[in-house]
Amino acid sequence: MTDMKLPESTRVWIYQSDRPFTEGEIPALKRHVNQFAQKWASHNRQLKAQGDVLHKQFIVLMVDESMAGASGCSIDSSVHFMKQLGQQYGVDLFDRMTFTYLENGEVKTAHSTEFAELYKQGKITDQTPVFDNLVKTKGELEEKWIKPLNESWHRRFV
Repeated sequence: MTDMKLPESTRVWIYQSDRPFTEGEIPALKRHVNQFAQKWASHNRQLKAQGDVLHKQFIVLMVDESMAGASGCSIDSSVHFMKQLGQQYGVDLFDRMTFTYLENGEVKTAHSTEFAELYKQGKITDQTPVFDNLVKTKGELEEKWIKPLNESWHRRFV
């Protein structure tokens, strides 16, 4: 995220795909996300926004609200855009019960019930890095997005 030149207080939305995007999909996906961010507006005011695809699995939208804040309508437009992207790429970007974690540096996904079973089997531990997609700012994204399971809300599911 260091290439996104926005302040740490910038508001963040993370959309997790139910599968990794392919190397062939990522350039076009980034282009779509950046085109949306460049045109994204709130009450006819251009938002200072950027987007990116991270770890081949996450679409991140960011808005510096010091210039103009994202309103209900502008947030609705981003959700609509994400639903369209999901349909276009054949992915679900809204399944909040599928968790992502790192295993040997590779992003893995598991539904909450499978995640709990992996924990019982010892394949996931309290120190397993998980992605906390509920972070709210760029600063949190950079510092707290990936954290040990025992420091995350995911813990209550194991």
